[in-house]
Amino acid sequence: MPFGGRRKPAVPVDWLLVGLGNPGAEYQGSPHNIGFEVAERLRERWELSKPKARYRGLITDGRAGPGGPRVAILLPQTYMNEAGQSVGPARGELKLPLDRVLVIHDEIDLPFGEIRTRVGGGLAGHNGLKSIKQALGSADFHRVRVGVGRPPTTDPDRVAAYVLGKFREPKADVETLVDQAADAAQQIVEAETDGPILG
Repeated sequence: MPFGGRRKPAVPVDWLLVGLGNPGAEYQGSPHNIGFEVAERLRERWELSKPKARYRGLITDGRAGPGGPRVAILLPQTYMNEAGQSVGPARGELKLPLDRVLVIHDEIDLPFGEIRTRVGGGLAGHNGLKSIKQALGSADFHRVRVGVGRPPTTDPDRVAAYVLGKFREPKADVETLVDQAADAAQQIVEAETDGPILG
């Protein structure tokens, strides 16, 4: 839904980067919100402007470094399991192919500190990814999977409490993980951008 006033035309961008998390102060510093933290780290690194409310999220755009590709960074402000309601409209208005959408998210099936990238594949029960797949019509988008580990249980309530609670690892280790995940996202954006850069 619109956020007041007339919408300006979408700025042409080469990439849409999506950081996944839950809105609200109570979720800050939780494993489930690592996507938000990585996206914010990229915004700071690339010196992009403060995000504005749009597409049921917060979005900013600009260059990924001097002379770099033009990117939009989106933080959906729906809850995680409805993230597609933000990502779908953003991708549609920006008119980007699926392979220019990059989603950064927590991955409990990877040990804390491990980062993997992929295009498409299974969703491993991640509700944010399920919602995005439904909205985009396919799971064939880029992902940065940020390992946060999991508790030694399959009980869904205890797993939920783990990912929604605070990180148990030292703050310095979490900061390193955020930096390394931001590096991984930046490498994808730089390596996979072909042809003339718009804008």
